[in-house]
This record gives sequence, C-alpha cells and structure tokens, in this order.
Amino acid sequence: MIDEAMLEALRREIALCRICRDAPARGPENRLPHEPRPVAVISSRARILIAGQAPGLRVHESGLPFDDASGDRLRSWLGVDRASFYDRDRFAIVPMGFCFPGYDDKGADLPPRRECAPFWRQRVMSAMPQIELVLVIGQYAQAWHMAVDRQDNMTETVRSWRDSLLSDRSPAVLPLPHPSWRNSGWLKRNPWFEEELLPVLRERTKMLLS
Repeated sequence: MIDEAMLEALRREIALCRICRDAPARGPENRLPHEPRPVAVISSRARILIAGQAPGLRVHESGLPFDDASGDRLRSWLGVDRASFYDRDRFAIVPMGFCFPGYDDKGADLPPRRECAPFWRQRVMSAMPQIELVLVIGQYAQAWHMAVDRQDNMTETVRSWRDSLLSDRSPAVLPLPHPSWRNSGWLKRNPWFEEELLPVLRERTKMLLS
C-alpha cells in the first residue's frame, strides 16, 4: 500500500531541489539562466506515467507539464482532454530533468540536466509501484527506461514499439517521439506511427483510465 504522506513528503523535497543550480560549474552550459523550478506530477493512483525530457520555458513559467503546443499534440495522441491529462489520479508526469535547462547557442532547449535522473529517478519510480504503463518520450527517457531494448536511434526505437510494449517487463513501456511541432516532418516521413501505434496507444490509455 502506498503511503500518501510519504509521497507528499517526496513532492515537497522535489519542489525544494536545487542540485543543478548548486553543481560545480564546468562551463557556461552548466549554469542555469534562472532559479530552478522543478516540475513533476507524482501520483499514488495513476496507472500511466509520462516520462518526458525536461520542461521548456513556458512550462517553467506556468509550472504545468506539457502546457504548450507539444502538450496539445500529446493529448491528441492519447485521446484525452486537458482536465483528464492534469488529473493526478489519471496521469503521473515525471520528466528526466525536473527543471528547464535553458537554451543552447542555436536557441534550442538544452538536454535534461545530468544531475537530476541519477539522484531522483529510481526513488520516484519506487514510490509509484502502481504504474502499469510508461510512455517514454524522446531519447533520454528511452535510454533510462528501455536499456537494452533501445535501438540505435529514436526512429528505430519507436518503430520497435511492439517489442517493448508486449514484453514481459513491468511496467510496460511504450516509446514515443517528442510531440514537438519540430517533429512534424518526422511524422510525415513515418506514417506508420499514426496508422499503427496511435490506435494502440489510445486503446491502452482508455483501458487504463477506465
């Protein structure tokens, strides 16, 4: 049985986390451009975990995960509305890095902070034993959650989704590309994603939310 008081204590501890801000500087990319604002939804009842990369600037400002165009696309993939998506009893949402990492020289989001997952990931997963399905979004989440099942690149990892979803692992794992609109070209080049994977994703989501 999950101890809700212990889970609430974990939420408070995550909210106060500053390990990426206080890490020894290794160069300009090591310094956050802002005060950390961890964003994670830890649940004692949700059966689906969304494991993403790291919050973007808009999510950093709002404190709501996937509160952007990427979130709109992800909710469309899942076949759920905003109310269901942000219902903590339905979805847990825990990125590999809890804080917005800033931008690189080209204006793209930096990767998730390297300090975060080693410190928090296993502890968070152990606190949610009721999770039955993990949706792993992007290469960093796939690297942690899929281990040897991960392929040479993101496309091949997602293309092999049946192998990971139907394996005997618990919880089940389903790899997804990032729902960023920058991946619109990828979706056009890989029509099997919408034709084959999304119907299964929506069916599995509906079943686990019922």
